Amino acid sequence: MKDTVSENNPRKAWMGLLAKAPEGRVAALLDAEISRPAFTWLRAPEIGSTMVRARAGATGAPFNLGEMTITRCALTLETGEVGHSYIQGRRKADAEVAALVDALMQTAMASRLRETVLEPLEAGMATMKAARAAKAAATKVDFFTMTRGED
Repeated sequence: MKDTVSENNPRKAWMGLLAKAPEGRVAALLDAEISRPAFTWLRAPEIGSTMVRARAGATGAPFNLGEMTITRCALTLETGEVGHSYIQGRRKADAEVAALVDALMQTAMASRLRETVLEPLEAGMATMKAARAAKAAATKVDFFTMTRGED
C-alpha cells in the first residue's frame, strides 16, 4: 500500500512548524496580520496523551518510549476548509490558533500567511536552534595526543 503522505507535502511542513512553535508565538503573528475569521468546532480543544514510539539506533525494532501530553482540536471555517492541530503539552489556545492557520492555509490567503506567519516563525525557530547549538558547542572538549620525542 502506498504511503499517502509525501515527503514534499507542504501541509506536513506547516503542521510540523505550528506544532513546534513557542507558546503564544503563532497567535501573536496571526493577530498582527488579520482578524480571526468565524469558525465552528468539529472537535473543541481537548487535552490527552499519546504513546511515543522509538527505534533503537533509529533502525531497530520499535518500542514504546513513554507517554506525552498533547492538545488537539479540529475546526471548520464558514467557507468549508477544515483545520486540525496537535500540540505538545496543555496549550488549548495554541491548538486553536494552529488549527485556524491550518484551515486558512487552504484558502486564497495561503501566500500572505506564509510570508507573515510561517516564514517569521521558521526564522525565529532557526535562530533559537542556532543559539542552542552555539551554547552546546561552547562546552565541547577537544582531546588530542602529543607524540613524545623519545622514539
